[in-house]
Amino acid sequence: MKRKPLCALLISSLLFCWILALPAQADELTVTAPSVVLMEVSTGQVLFEKESHAVRPCASITKVMTLCLTFEAIQAGKLNLTDTLTASAHAASMGGSDIWLKEGEQMTVDDLIKATVIMSANDAAVVLAENVAGSEEAFVQRMNEKAQALGMADTVFKNCNGLDEEGHVTSAHDVALMSRELLKYPKIQDYTLTWIDYVRGGATQLVNTNKLIRSYNGITGLKTGTTSQAGSCITATAERDGLGLIAVVLGADSTDNRFADARALLDYGFGGWSVTIPEAPALEPVPVAGGMAPTVAVKAGESPKILMKAADSQSVQQEVQMQADIAAPIQKGDVLGQVVYSSSGKTLAQVPITAAEDVEAITFGSAFRYLLGAFFSL
Repeated sequence: MKRKPLCALLISSLLFCWILALPAQADELTVTAPSVVLMEVSTGQVLFEKESHAVRPCASITKVMTLCLTFEAIQAGKLNLTDTLTASAHAASMGGSDIWLKEGEQMTVDDLIKATVIMSANDAAVVLAENVAGSEEAFVQRMNEKAQALGMADTVFKNCNGLDEEGHVTSAHDVALMSRELLKYPKIQDYTLTWIDYVRGGATQLVNTNKLIRSYNGITGLKTGTTSQAGSCITATAERDGLGLIAVVLGADSTDNRFADARALLDYGFGGWSVTIPEAPALEPVPVAGGMAPTVAVKAGESPKILMKAADSQSVQQEVQMQADIAAPIQKGDVLGQVVYSSSGKTLAQVPITAAEDVEAITFGSAFRYLLGAFFSL
């Protein structure tokens, strides 16, 4: 029997390894949880989903919305990280995961956020809610209003911490939407990426419930949750090379499986997709009819982030399209055209081209002023 040359065997082995390294296709990606979604952060595009709109409880992932409204209040100057808040009897009565706040106990906003994010403390979340809106009931109303504004059509909140309650439901897709909103506040990563911290002057230790922050490359957060009705849940966020992903897993049958599903979703996203930022085109001044200047300088808007399959990321074309018969008067900022980015004939993004200066129309007065200025400059 004739043996294959050594080089042929090496090539075959390398080819086999290359095939194994290819990113999983959607129909090859297996997750155990009943409801998941993978969303890209900058565009909101869904890259993979499984029963993503199934209405389910989500346990402490509810606190993502609580944190959205808390950071919104901080950004508006209505709350400061150094403010000291007092625990009410209602807050102190919370069960489940908590930091055992006593009625009347005081803690800074910073420490309460630590406890809410790292320890998933139900009592700390209620203290924040009461101080943002006056009561937990008023805060929950704001949560539902914010959910509607974000397009979270599958969601109804009944409390601010995620304890099981009849009618308190959401979906994997909606969790991704509110996670995307929370990521708008970079400060949140100071908490979501902390493994161990302390409150009460070091007397109470907080250990992060998200094991991925110690094991997954590029992880940025975000929140776990577990109750008897919700099962094991997570919204896991990560970023590599400008590509941001949100992997939501609801209803996993164990904590190990929720982390495994989240990791599989993120691996699928990073293995198969990339974000391309095309180079801005060089633009020459364009002719102007009837103007005091024969041309006007133009500029293109900020280059877009374009989400593509990794294999297609080098195939983006750009086309400059200018309006015909541009005439004065022109004001700085007027849209005069657009840059169209496409691939394989499909439009991916459009960026406006605007005037970089004013161009006055020719009138008797403007012409006279021009000639007068030219005369005195001699």
